[in-house]
Amino acid sequence: MHVPIKQEIMQTFEAFYDSNWYVLGDKVKQFEADYAQFNQTEYAVGISNGLDALHIALMSLGIGKGDEVIVPSNTYIATALAVSYVGATPIFVEPNIETYNIDPNLIEAAITNKTKAIMPVHLYGQACEMEAIKAIAVKYNLYIIEDNAQSQGAQFNNIYTGAWGDINGTSFYPGKNLGALGDAGAITTNNKDLAQKAMVLRNYGSQKKYYNEVIGHNMRIDECQAAILSVKLKYLNNWTEQRQQIANWYHEELAGIEQIVLPKTALKATHVYHLYVIRTKKRDELQKHLNDSHIGTLIHYPIPPHLQQAYAHLGHKTGDFPIAEEIANTCLSLPMWPGMTKEMVVEIKDVMKQF
Repeated sequence: MHVPIKQEIMQTFEAFYDSNWYVLGDKVKQFEADYAQFNQTEYAVGISNGLDALHIALMSLGIGKGDEVIVPSNTYIATALAVSYVGATPIFVEPNIETYNIDPNLIEAAITNKTKAIMPVHLYGQACEMEAIKAIAVKYNLYIIEDNAQSQGAQFNNIYTGAWGDINGTSFYPGKNLGALGDAGAITTNNKDLAQKAMVLRNYGSQKKYYNEVIGHNMRIDECQAAILSVKLKYLNNWTEQRQQIANWYHEELAGIEQIVLPKTALKATHVYHLYVIRTKKRDELQKHLNDSHIGTLIHYPIPPHLQQAYAHLGHKTGDFPIAEEIANTCLSLPMWPGMTKEMVVEIKDVMKQF
């Protein structure tokens, strides 16, 4: 999808190069305004990457040592890492086996007097069931921090992901639906004070150069990535429509294969298909068969966070979160990118049916 816009990207890069201003300049301000408008939030704050965005979001809320944050047991480890960075403890809650997203019906049982926030992850491109999550947060006076790294443009009940929480993080890693040409991320929020805190924390704790208000970080998006993202943002809706069309082809073509489970979308949610994830008990064998036919696939993710060595200190063991473990052992991400044709999908289906 880079080929059709290469000339526009190169012109943008040349303008950036000639500007002689490479950090926190007009390009960043413009992208922040563009992305806030796209996401229908009051503010967007450019950050160095998605993990740093979640880290700063937690810091902006004052969450730290002794606090607990509810996170899904089925997610990329970055979600939990951000919680650990501020000294808080990630508390895992199982997903809905059909949507792969955190199950709102299981959240209340995980809430303690140490719980400060819920961090729903809009995984693989599908919006979480945010109305139910929001109701729980209001009932228990908890913050919501959305991890929107995989779902820019998804909605729940016509409200964009990244617009539900108090303060939210997203990623523009090159493989995302809206990807930079390197690492980049952003925070979105409707809270002016939290946006201001995030801006200070990303920039050494400073609003005015050499005057530092708090202990901050160097976690700024750079001018080059911001400029490129502003160009690519104009095409995101079109790319999303293509992803959704490709997913519909997969739905149609794979529907008759009984040994695989196709992704499902929750009521009121939309899916932007960052990934098209199926499940099968013969996942490893199927992956090898596809690879032998020169069809690349990936596993998102082979080891859930609670079983990672990095989180051995939490004392979790195999069987503690069986739904996340089931997904980890059976999930397979099929090829998905804007520009795929129906013929490609049919070929993948044919190879799978042979298996």
